Amino acid sequence: MATCVLLHGAYQGGWIWQRVAPHLRAAGHTVFAPTLDGCAERRHALRPGIDTESQAAEISEMLFFEDLRDVVLVGTSCGGMVAARVAETTRERIGRIVLADALALFNGETVADHVKRPTAVTTDVGTGPSRQDAANRMFVSLDEPTKQWALARYTPHPVAAMAAPVKLDRFWQQDWNASVIWCRQSANPPVSHQKRTADTLKARWYELDTGHYPMLTEPKALAALIMAE
Repeated sequence: MATCVLLHGAYQGGWIWQRVAPHLRAAGHTVFAPTLDGCAERRHALRPGIDTESQAAEISEMLFFEDLRDVVLVGTSCGGMVAARVAETTRERIGRIVLADALALFNGETVADHVKRPTAVTTDVGTGPSRQDAANRMFVSLDEPTKQWALARYTPHPVAAMAAPVKLDRFWQQDWNASVIWCRQSANPPVSHQKRTADTLKARWYELDTGHYPMLTEPKALAALIMAE
């Protein structure tokens, strides 16, 4: 049985995995779905200085203090950036990496190098789509009840995590047991980005015929691919 650590993307929190975690637990796996610093129920801690490195450092600490080993580390969307940094700094605790419709930037790249966001409400500490943009673009693949549920929960993301270049000095030069899951109906991150990830990591390639939130639209299928080896 595996230990799965599920890392959410921008504007999300651990809540995004609520439909996936029961399938993993029903199969006997242990699941952690932490909310990253400054996000969701931790939005009141939003402040300058929260970036990919600081969020990854916190997850690495969690792996240490919970004494988690041979972890299946899953990242979706911008959570892919955090997962890569966690893996780089805590390699001895990582068994497999799963990138589910994820951004996986090379050292020194920024989100804007790969994803163009048409509208954003940005402050000194956080950034995120307007409610209209979230409803009509970001969550467009969701059925109406699920969309309203997600709209009630999305929050701004720490701006530095979206704007600062990622630091990954060693990740891409190492060998990993990795899987990449591409969601065919998702525009961002583009398929070319995800193919680059899979090719560089020599990862297994899987596809889901759904949008950018497979954890909400295809949770059972996503859970099965998370555990596929």
